[in-house]
Amino acid sequence: MEKDSAIIVSGGMDSITLLYDMCPRIALGISFHYGSNHNDREIAFARMHCQRLGIPHIVIRLDFMAQYFKSSLLAGADAIPEGHYAADNMKSTVVPFRNGIMLSIAAGMAESRGLQYVMIANHGGDHTIYPDCRQEFIQSMSLATKSGTWPGIEILAPYTNITKGEIALIGKRLGIDYAETWSCYKGLDKHCGKCGTCVERKEALAYAGIADNTEYLD
Repeated sequence: MEKDSAIIVSGGMDSITLLYDMCPRIALGISFHYGSNHNDREIAFARMHCQRLGIPHIVIRLDFMAQYFKSSLLAGADAIPEGHYAADNMKSTVVPFRNGIMLSIAAGMAESRGLQYVMIANHGGDHTIYPDCRQEFIQSMSLATKSGTWPGIEILAPYTNITKGEIALIGKRLGIDYAETWSCYKGLDKHCGKCGTCVERKEALAYAGIADNTEYLD
């Protein structure tokens, strides 16, 4: 199979699943460090998995986001709300237009490398609070990258309309060890177990019938 794609790989459950799911097509893994509490934790896993699969991996720093953008994700561990993603207070974790910025850069990288697609692992559970994870955004962004690049770079987001639990089922089939991924937004030594991403992680692993070997603080 032709390696025709770049992937935005954070190091979380979803992007690592997509990395293994689409491995034969992936020519480049791109991680973005935008100054969030957990970037360092996540990116270490992204780098490890790309190396394991023999996929070139680069980290692009977006320091301006932490400097100018407002989000609890950029304001330290204590600013991260606890509870379920469905709770209204989780909207504070939105980093404005984060996926739009990352997809734009990744499209430029793809064109520069002679690739045709950019992959991203947004999923159905993101839709409630993250506008740039919704199907209409992905479709519009793909139209923009296709129109704005000579080769017509397209965005592939195969998990857009499935849940994180269903993604975990894909990972289970692929034999992924989710202990080698990072979810917690607080970015401490261990997962806090209480923030929205930790709660969602627990629910997804339980849904897929996967033993949760994550190290939690509680």
